[in-house]
Amino acid sequence: MIKRENRIKVKELCEDFALDINGKKDLFKEALFFDLEHYLYKKPICIGVFGCCYYDSNSEELIVTQYMIEGKKDAIPILNLAKEYFIEMHEKYNKKYIVTFSGNNDYGVIDYLFDKNKIGFNIDDCYEKIDLQREYEKLIGENIGLKNLEKKFDIQRESELISGSNLSKTFCKVMKDFDYMNRMPEEKKQRILLYNEQDVASLFQIYVNWSKFLNKDEEVVNIDK
Repeated sequence: MIKRENRIKVKELCEDFALDINGKKDLFKEALFFDLEHYLYKKPICIGVFGCCYYDSNSEELIVTQYMIEGKKDAIPILNLAKEYFIEMHEKYNKKYIVTFSGNNDYGVIDYLFDKNKIGFNIDDCYEKIDLQREYEKLIGENIGLKNLEKKFDIQRESELISGSNLSKTFCKVMKDFDYMNRMPEEKKQRILLYNEQDVASLFQIYVNWSKFLNKDEEVVNIDK
């Protein structure tokens, strides 16, 4: 299994622009920003990449943690690592919220796999869920995808876009061929990890810049331009 931790410097942060949840704009300090890459065929088969980050106010950085499957033997260990991560973040770092984009799919996958493999953990016991897609829909009145929302927030990806179907095919091969990851070019592995890292980092950037770029009339608001 590939285990990766990275730190991303947060250049500017103005709490006034952050998403307001029940009159509070500082919940991002107690939040995890979560995204999965996974493989399912009728039912969830495995987590391909577990990605999560949180904001460290002391260093003014995002701390990104990722686990990437390298073979069928990693399917259960990656679930155990995810459980340990969620528990540590809650108990040691006092995290109380999980922020996703259209997170029902990811929750459905990880909850199913936790239950199937008898891994005793329920996310709802420790965290309240915040879904940025739902928040956008409540504000604007229509649905949107993450990449289109990134455009509204002027987020420039370092990673190239990878379709969900291509990722699913990759992890299908990983599960069926024990040597597949050894034959995969290192560049492709890093491209997948960077893509997932960009997803969780984007969630943070959208959350803390919410009212800087959005209002109820869906007009792009950019104070700096």
